[in-house]
Amino acid sequence: MLSLTLQYMEKQLAKHGITACVLQHFTTQKTTFDITAKYENHAAEGKINQSQHLDVRKEIINFVKTLSNHKNDLQAMNFFKALFGGKEEKPEDKKKAEEEKDFDVLKYDGVRALRSGQYDYAIRCFTHALGMKEDLEIRDYASQAMIRADRLPEAFEQLRKIAEAQPENMQVFIRMANVAYMMEDYTAMADACEKAILIDNTDAEAVYLYAKACIGHGDTTNAIAMLTKALKLNPEYHEARLLRAETLLSTNDTDGADEDTTQLMKNNLENEDILILKARIERAKGNANNAILYYDKTIEANPFNANAYKERGKLKTEMGDRTNGLNDIKYATELLNQQDGNAGNDNIEKKVGDAYKNANPFGV
Repeated sequence: MLSLTLQYMEKQLAKHGITACVLQHFTTQKTTFDITAKYENHAAEGKINQSQHLDVRKEIINFVKTLSNHKNDLQAMNFFKALFGGKEEKPEDKKKAEEEKDFDVLKYDGVRALRSGQYDYAIRCFTHALGMKEDLEIRDYASQAMIRADRLPEAFEQLRKIAEAQPENMQVFIRMANVAYMMEDYTAMADACEKAILIDNTDAEAVYLYAKACIGHGDTTNAIAMLTKALKLNPEYHEARLLRAETLLSTNDTDGADEDTTQLMKNNLENEDILILKARIERAKGNANNAILYYDKTIEANPFNANAYKERGKLKTEMGDRTNGLNDIKYATELLNQQDGNAGNDNIEKKVGDAYKNANPFGV
């Protein structure tokens, strides 16, 4: 039979809606015993009086109030329901939560690896994450890592899947065109450009890339037409003007090439690509001395431009300056050998830079 003190405690607990489950969560049987023992010991010794009785009851009330406050705190944290008859977490919910956590770990580990240059590890993380669930952002990260690892067909496939899910995302098709260009797959490049142009036919970059695909196919006529269109859309598109000048020169239209080059030189007096093009135009026009002058300026802009030394050397030899001409050609050969030895990673980095120029659909 319960003592009167324990009966009183039960009533107080019930009054505040505190069940045995809550009591067990916040205290122990010893705690309950310590409170009630004072009353029981005094009663056994016959020393109990009204004041002591009240003291014990006050302790019980304070104890119960403390439990009640804990109960209210837990309700505010949405935790109380689980303690007071709420449903336990289902195994499938727990498994799903663990999978979400694993997915996030793989994603952010992959991003860190990508940013630190550990491309193979990043690809493994992203591939594993995609095996757990579909995520377009991770496909975009994976394509970046694959490009940097020179795994271009795999990168193109990731971008293709993004394009299937987002057929109106023009920047994905721009990226696909850049990757196809690096693969020298001009058919895939042209197809990606056509899709981008269907989305927005006023986008100068898509038109410019389409011209590059035409050049890849040897179609200079359409290439020049597309470059002209790109320049109408954006008269300050220097890459398009430079490519048109180069293409015009390849068709022996030296006047047209010179006009574009002169326009470019107004704001780019030290650009080695423009300077060497000007030298080639002057050479094609038969102006050997002017050509030498611009080859000299190209080398001033970049002392390691092997093509400038090689072409200047050939021209000097044709002009009768055999000694200096052969020295230029010899030095050009040395430069090319050095550059070939360092071509691997540098070439990949250059490709990546070209591919990501103004073409990042997710802002990564």
